[in-house]
Amino acid sequence: MKISYDLKDIDAVAVEVLKACQGNNCLAFFAEMGSGKTTLISAICRHLGVEDSVSSPTFSIINEYYSPGLNQTIYHMDWYRLRHAEDAIEAGVQDVLENKNTLSLIEWPEIAPEMLPREYAQINISIVNENTRLLEVKTSADRT
Repeated sequence: MKISYDLKDIDAVAVEVLKACQGNNCLAFFAEMGSGKTTLISAICRHLGVEDSVSSPTFSIINEYYSPGLNQTIYHMDWYRLRHAEDAIEAGVQDVLENKNTLSLIEWPEIAPEMLPREYAQINISIVNENTRLLEVKTSADRT
């Protein structure tokens, strides 16, 4: 799935991403700095009924939210500050990813790609201009 969108349409895009990723409990967001990863993840969480303020877990590595819509925990991870997989393991990333009853939303997954589960949805975001983004979703089936 590919979508070109304006940032003002982020809520509708969040719905489309969730539809495209249905059945995946791990969504990995690949994009450059300032492309809107956290903005999209916040919209996804809002759509799932998360009432807490969603912010980038750059320093904590993992933020935890509860989704009444899914009746499960959502883990929002930011791997930007990790240097390698060992840092991810120490931060608890592996434990979170092994829990199949949660939803994991990961920023900067390219830092430790070996930590990603075998089944995940890859969300690529490219900056077109100041307000427009191009988003592409690939599920595990699309990558084989």
